[in-house]
Amino acid sequence: MTLTSHSPSPKPTAVLTVSGMKCGGCVAAVENRLKRQPTVADANVNLATGLAVVDLLPGTDVQATVPALAAALTGAGFPSEVQTSADLTPIAPETPATASDWWRPLVIAGVLLLISTLGHLDRLGGPPIPLISRVEFHFAVATLALLFPGREILLEGFRSLLRGIPTMNSLIGLGTGAAYLASVVALVHPSWDWACFFDEPAMLLGFVLLGRTIEARVRVRSRESFTALLALKPALARRLTQEPTELGEALPTESIPVGTVQVGQALLVLPGDRLPVDGVVVLGQTTVDEAMLTGESQPVIKQPGDRLLAGTLNQSGAIVIRAQRVGRDTELARIVQLVAEAQGRKAPIQRLADRVAGYFCWGVMAIAGFTFGFWALWGDRFPAVLQAAAQTTTHVNHLAMAGMAPMVSEPVTPGQLALKLAISVLVVACPCALGLATPTAILVGSSWGAEQGILIRGGDVLERLQQVATVVFDKTGTLTTGRPVLVDRQPLVAEMTGDRLVQLAAAVERGTRHPLAQAIAQAAAALPALPAQDFVTEPGLGAKAQVADRPVWVGNRAWLAQGGIPLPESVESILQQTAQAGKTPILVAEGDRLVGLLSAADELRPDAIATVQRLQQLGLDIRVLTGDRVEVANALADQVGLPRSAVVAELRPDQKAQIISQLPHPAMVGDGINDAPALATAPVGIALGSATDAALETAGVILTRDRLLDLPSAIMLGRATFRKIRQNLLWAIAYNAIGIPLAAGLWLPSVGLGLSPATAAALMAFSSVSVVSNSLLLRVSARSAVSALPEQNQTCQN
Repeated sequence: MTLTSHSPSPKPTAVLTVSGMKCGGCVAAVENRLKRQPTVADANVNLATGLAVVDLLPGTDVQATVPALAAALTGAGFPSEVQTSADLTPIAPETPATASDWWRPLVIAGVLLLISTLGHLDRLGGPPIPLISRVEFHFAVATLALLFPGREILLEGFRSLLRGIPTMNSLIGLGTGAAYLASVVALVHPSWDWACFFDEPAMLLGFVLLGRTIEARVRVRSRESFTALLALKPALARRLTQEPTELGEALPTESIPVGTVQVGQALLVLPGDRLPVDGVVVLGQTTVDEAMLTGESQPVIKQPGDRLLAGTLNQSGAIVIRAQRVGRDTELARIVQLVAEAQGRKAPIQRLADRVAGYFCWGVMAIAGFTFGFWALWGDRFPAVLQAAAQTTTHVNHLAMAGMAPMVSEPVTPGQLALKLAISVLVVACPCALGLATPTAILVGSSWGAEQGILIRGGDVLERLQQVATVVFDKTGTLTTGRPVLVDRQPLVAEMTGDRLVQLAAAVERGTRHPLAQAIAQAAAALPALPAQDFVTEPGLGAKAQVADRPVWVGNRAWLAQGGIPLPESVESILQQTAQAGKTPILVAEGDRLVGLLSAADELRPDAIATVQRLQQLGLDIRVLTGDRVEVANALADQVGLPRSAVVAELRPDQKAQIISQLPHPAMVGDGINDAPALATAPVGIALGSATDAALETAGVILTRDRLLDLPSAIMLGRATFRKIRQNLLWAIAYNAIGIPLAAGLWLPSVGLGLSPATAAALMAFSSVSVVSNSLLLRVSARSAVSALPEQNQTCQN
């Protein structure tokens, strides 16, 4: 069970995994069921991750209450379990696992949509198509669709109705069931002269299967990548069996599970190991790569007394540490908890949508019932309406076209009129258009975005993306490449050249895994290698070797001081200028004198400056949050054209998340595990394709081509897509606002306007086609919006 304390009020928080949720109505039902419990202060349910974050009242007996909450949800039809800290992973319940599981519903959806579309063309006056124009064929297709691919949807929908918590499945079942039963009545009683619309259930089920298959794919991706956070923690630790006095090869150790490490125990950590717990160095010194947790671009020297974090990588030396924080108390565990809870929270507009979805079904059934009752009881008071209905029902229906029934005109009784109008209400109010308004726009927008290297995870992300007012960048690996490279070669003696300087440094650093050594090796790759011997490496200081029978020292000023090599006064000012420029100086000495200076830096991405300029031209405020040094951060601000006040340095992951929460409509762009809390806290998290799996999971937008220049395009795509969603929703709402009263016969007595079930079905089909067609136009509007971006600094592009 995952518990945290939120200051200043000590409300314990529990995380539950919930399966069986299909739509916003399900989310509303789960949240309402939780909030009705006397021990619950608040509940937030995330449909995409399957997590419910429950805030309990202070003083609650957590051990007894949380399992009871899970049991209550399970009893309501949403199987739930208590999430433990060791398995804090969002789930994607009920998602297909094999390739055939993915393709089968897609093929079924395609067949159903094709047949139903041809059926609509026939109904709208197109030429009859052999077999497909026959009502028997449509009856068979609709029956098979309801019995097999639609069976689970119908059963779940009606079960939800019986529990009093209608969901989207209830709406789908109501619409398809009404259309199917009305068509069966027309088939059984041809003299009633009702039109059959068996193709409507097939069309609705086809769109449902298509949308849910796409959604399931996204959920699987989300579930798999989040485990990268937990993978940082090693499974085993080397515990010392006796108190160490000095660091040696014969230290007695035993391997134990990390979960059994206790505070105060001494642990041995070898080069290449990840730290198992938070602790402090007792013996030895090394360099530690903390980039995944702190954003520091260069490995940090660790000596006795220095603090270490679980999950960071020990690079160069064996050390003995004393455990200080273990289990859920480590910095890594806190990051995991922050990400999980942030994903469980939702925007207020999503709550409103979930509540509306929960009430829509009841409203439609109530209107249909009222319509039937009114016309059945008082229909005989409108003889002109009954007479007009008798005349207008004489038309060529599907049965007549198939040669199964003659065209007839039967007197219409109040009961018959009431039944037809009630069915018209149910059919015309089928949530097809309302349900397609958002997912079709998302489907088109996300598909076009994927072609452009922009992966957007759902409509809620698009909604927040178009609201973005502030874009916050991480530095290391986001605005920069994340890999140090040599940027300066400065010989300090007359006989030395830049290439010779790099050759000497590369000969000394040969075989070293330090990132600066790798930068030197990369710079020397095209130069002849110099022979070297008698290598000496000192972590955090530098390296030494004999090159051409002369000692060569490569490292920092402390390393050269150990060799008795003095630094001229002029070099001190050069070192200061190098540090202020955000570069790392590397001193090279040959014999007993300093011969040159190399500088390494984490270079800007080629498209960083152009990206910042484009975002500013879109009216966005740009900020940079980094764990790196102030000097490095200021140098970055100067390079990309930002005021230094827009850059905040030396931040921990939780501090980044805190600043993000205080900015207006922020989007966070990051790439590392240390960015995960900020990415999850921000309304919109954006990750580059080369980011860590944890960053990719918490991000709502992924730039798969690893190009920063795709970021302005992503924001423009979000704006264009949400405009299209608003258009679709406006049309769907207007359609229902006009169509339902018209189907209910509101204007029959005054102007004689009404809808038969067949006409209602045709309007429903038209509403669906219009929504889909409008969504398809998104490709044109998105392409126009992106192409309208100002073209600047194109030479910076990849």
